[in-house]
This record gives sequence, structure tokens and C-alpha cells, in this order.
Amino acid sequence: MNNMLLLALCLTMVSYAACADSAGRMDVGEDVKKAFAEAGLPLLNAKQPAPDWTLKAVDGDAVTLSQLTGQVVFLNFWATWCPPCRAEMPSMEALYQRFKDRGLALVAVDLMEREDVVRNYLRENGLTFPVLLDTRGLAGGQYGVKAVPTTCILDRDGTMIAYAAGARDWNTEKMIAAFEKLLSRNVKSGND
Repeated sequence: MNNMLLLALCLTMVSYAACADSAGRMDVGEDVKKAFAEAGLPLLNAKQPAPDWTLKAVDGDAVTLSQLTGQVVFLNFWATWCPPCRAEMPSMEALYQRFKDRGLALVAVDLMEREDVVRNYLRENGLTFPVLLDTRGLAGGQYGVKAVPTTCILDRDGTMIAYAAGARDWNTEKMIAAFEKLLSRNVKSGND
């Protein structure tokens, strides 16, 4: 990895870790913040700009992240060889099935694996959510991903409101309640 890319990665991580900048205070509502904290996923103190990219999906289509503005985006960076990634995938599928028609776009970005390996894994495990291929690790680098899985939650305006490394059970009662509140709030208030 060249020094400039390493520096950019470090600066990205520092900006996410700081969780407060000129992007403004978090405006998702106290009830949403409380629900996510109770679910074990505290939201950032301030919205963060979400780096944009275009990646090829396993189905062959090109997907640009900014095209998903208007939806809450669950963005997960993962790999098939990663046991914690494998462990959380069924709960991600359940979350996707529950909320895909209510404004949640779940996008899993596979980091640096061959398309056939990813396609076989998805088929063998019955996973139906969209999967994109980051064959060179550029999108992962833009998001400062140092470990997989890493998940980012983007609000409907395309800004990041949560950043979490490590596997989670996304299908718990508390996590479902948190997403219910976030999706309901966003529908009522529209794009912030």
C-alpha cells in the first residue's frame, strides 16, 4: 500500500472516530438515538459525509451509492472467508426481508474476492440481498475499513449516522425496533 493511500485511510478513520465535525449535530431524533443505543449500536454524534463510489454487483449491474439517496442504507463490508461475516449474514437477510419494502437498502460489499467465489457463497446460503464486488478494495479504503465485517448506516440524505466494526445479530427485537423507529421517522420527515 503506498504512503498516500495509507495516509488517506488513517485520516478517514480519524474523521469517523471523532464523530463530530462541521457536518452538524445528529438530527435523527432522541427516540432513534436511544433505540439504537439500547440495541448496542450507538449512533455517531454528528452525521458524516458518506464517500460515493460505483461498483459492479454480482448480478452484473453497476451500482452507485449516491443513487440510493432517499433510502436508509445498511452498508456492510465483508468477505466469504470471514467467520464473523458468515455468522451475521442470516440476520442481515432477515433484516433485509423485513424492511426492503419500507425504505431500507441493504448492500453488502465483498472485499477483494473473485466473483465466482462470492456468487457460489450467496447461492449456497440462500442470501438474496444485493452484493457488490470491491475487487481492488477501493470502496473499503474510502470507508476506512480495517476489519470485516464493518457496517455503516446511512440516513436517507446519504450521510453516515453509524459506523461499527464487528459482527452483530441484526435480527434481535431491539435492533428491529431501532430500524422501525429510523425508517418511520424518515418517512414522516422526508429527506433532512
